[in-house]
Amino acid sequence: MRKKVLFLGILAVLILGAISVHTYFFAESLQEIEESKKYITLPPARHKGNVSVEEAIFGRRSIRAYTAEPLSLEEVSQLLWAAGGITVDAVTGPTRSYPSAGAMYPLTIYLVAGKVNGLEPGIYRYNWHDHSIDQVKDGDFREQLMLASLGQRMVGNAPANIVITAVYSWTERQYGKRGEVRYVPMDTGHAGQNVELQAEALGLGSVIVGAFNDDAVKEVLGIKDEEPLYIIPVGKK
Repeated sequence: MRKKVLFLGILAVLILGAISVHTYFFAESLQEIEESKKYITLPPARHKGNVSVEEAIFGRRSIRAYTAEPLSLEEVSQLLWAAGGITVDAVTGPTRSYPSAGAMYPLTIYLVAGKVNGLEPGIYRYNWHDHSIDQVKDGDFREQLMLASLGQRMVGNAPANIVITAVYSWTERQYGKRGEVRYVPMDTGHAGQNVELQAEALGLGSVIVGAFNDDAVKEVLGIKDEEPLYIIPVGKK
């Protein structure tokens, strides 16, 4: 009996040891993955500018030709914040820059950067909670995005593109099918107009692109459960 108890005790120690070793190396792997991901805190977004809302609305045009000059990280920061950054309401607490049905906020904002000062070419996901981006793909994917956009040259020529995607189920949970066919497209329109007006206020050119192959864009971004809805190339006029 004592031998059996001793054997079971030793076996338990060995099993616990194996689990501990496995957990340690698994945790180490997660830490390495987290450290290898390029996480960048963006310059703070400005909440006041020199161009009025009326001037931005009046001056906004669809601009499809851009100079070779790169964008600054400050300009990219401002555009991403306008697309879906954090705002603060004294009553409701943190909200986002675009109105969303039921405050579901189904949109994710991506930056396809080619020529941005201080930023390596790559595809970045915008994190609205802390106004940061993390790199999901390394390299210049503007040409691939252009091909996915039926060869529209401004997508490949712009120093950067903002891509807006949505997870329909986030809004459908609250509103059913109407969330997909009505509310998510409305949310996307709000965010896209924000980008257009912010670009105009910064003296930049931009255009809304809706003609693209959805599956090809998803492959470029490396996404599965999100649906691409807008591509917005931005550059110097």
